[in-house]
Amino acid sequence: MSNFVTHLESAIDQTRFEPGQLLTLHRDRPIWVRYDLAAIQRSVTRSQMESRGPSLWRWRELLPVQSNSAVASLGESITPLMAIPRLGKILGLSDLWVKDDSQLPTGSFKSRGQAVAISMARELGVKRVGIPTAGNAGGAMAAYAARAGMEAFVFMPSDTPAINKFEAVMAGARVFAVSGLITDCGQLVRAGKESMGWFDMSTLKEPYRIEGKKTMGLEIAQQFQWQLPDVILYPTGGGTGLIGMWKAFQELLELGWLDSPKMPRMVSVQSSGCAPIVRAFEAGQRFAEPFPNAATIASGIRVPAAVGDFMILDAVRSSCGTAIAVPDENILPWMKQAIAAEGVSFCPESAACICAASMLRESDWIKSNERVVIYNCGAAQKYPHVAPPELQLLDPNQAIDWKRIADRG
Repeated sequence: MSNFVTHLESAIDQTRFEPGQLLTLHRDRPIWVRYDLAAIQRSVTRSQMESRGPSLWRWRELLPVQSNSAVASLGESITPLMAIPRLGKILGLSDLWVKDDSQLPTGSFKSRGQAVAISMARELGVKRVGIPTAGNAGGAMAAYAARAGMEAFVFMPSDTPAINKFEAVMAGARVFAVSGLITDCGQLVRAGKESMGWFDMSTLKEPYRIEGKKTMGLEIAQQFQWQLPDVILYPTGGGTGLIGMWKAFQELLELGWLDSPKMPRMVSVQSSGCAPIVRAFEAGQRFAEPFPNAATIASGIRVPAAVGDFMILDAVRSSCGTAIAVPDENILPWMKQAIAAEGVSFCPESAACICAASMLRESDWIKSNERVVIYNCGAAQKYPHVAPPELQLLDPNQAIDWKRIADRG
């Protein structure tokens, strides 16, 4: 691996830190990784990047891991960016796309962040990790920790989907169900840090998960032949992916690898049942107040307080984007309609983005001919509890009225 990291930098006050050390937060806020982009520009071209295998690690110059031996990989590959015209027609959009991260090794985009975060933790000598999770991040961390030979401790709300509990347990993690929300889980991780000696892998509480999520933006740029779309809709809990994509676009712009300087408008999508970022955006605030009594069918965006709230809001505003809350009761119907229209395994969080696209098209905030990307962050198969199938029972020993079946579709 090549390493072009120059320093780490506080996101709240730009304090600089030397690389190669374990860091969490500064003044209770996240830390950026910064690169010598001029040196990267001299070292590699975008064509050389494209010629490498279809792996997350093709972007190695723009990633912080220095040693090949530290890489904990489960084969995370470049994910499809697909046109979805039938859903586009339903929404009134002629150029609608989905970036489908449901096909990553752990069934969600959390593979990206955990692959890089766990690899860096391994490089820096970490042996034990702990995480609060709404579901997918815990399963992904457990899998990558197992790959790296680390001990993993996972704390998740007791009502987290059973499949997330299953995958973390099966990966060898110690898994704890907590009476409360992800913020309560985070308190337990902090409380046990000194006694247990684990490194806290919470969202944005170490600098490197965002670097893995950044590859989402790098891939979109490359897959669109180095021109970015008009709008990207992103389901926002902790917001690492939205922040990471915006960081990727800024780095690509500085590298001179984009064929157009035009940036996409970033849309932070939340549920009406948990919308702290939307409330702060609408109030013109840079920091979000914790959202009371958070509840939504989309468990991945049930994050009542995000440590990177100001980073999300900065990115949205810098892009001339917006933040929108969708009615929670509309998420499941859109999930069903979208999967039936395209066959793509949309999760509830991404279905919230589809609902948001409908609302923003109706208000004409999104124009009918704009290129729009919806981020599908996980596989629908990980959410069987949200829509138990209603099947018609047939008795093979009795006559079947096939015409009635055909007429009902």
